[in-house]
Amino acid sequence: MTYYDKQTSESKRPNLDDPRVPLAAERTFLAWIRTGLALMGFGFVVARFGLFLRELEVAQHLESTSKHGVSLWLGIALVVLGVWMNLAALGRYRFYLRQLKAGIMPDAHPRLETAVAVVLALVGVAAVLYLLMAA
Repeated sequence: MTYYDKQTSESKRPNLDDPRVPLAAERTFLAWIRTGLALMGFGFVVARFGLFLRELEVAQHLESTSKHGVSLWLGIALVVLGVWMNLAALGRYRFYLRQLKAGIMPDAHPRLETAVAVVLALVGVAAVLYLLMAA
């Protein structure tokens, strides 16, 4: 490593005493909380959509030809994912603050992001399969 590379890498390291560092962590935490709340709200809407369809069939005196129970389970899965995401974000945020207080710059391990992306992809595939089978 040359002198120039060493100086450049040291100047790019964030100053852990800078108040912007924990504030940036807080903004990231709040973004995860908003995402978790959105998932819970969307899950509630999905879960209640099946009930709405059943009520619509009753109001129009139609014979029920399909079950709408999948929307309940899909909605519950989204609500549970939102709750889990909020708890995981809280744990990650607290861990990050402890490391900052100890003077350690935390490494970025995108486990939370990866887990959420995989679960949402599986929920999406399940929804597509259900829609294809119901059609």
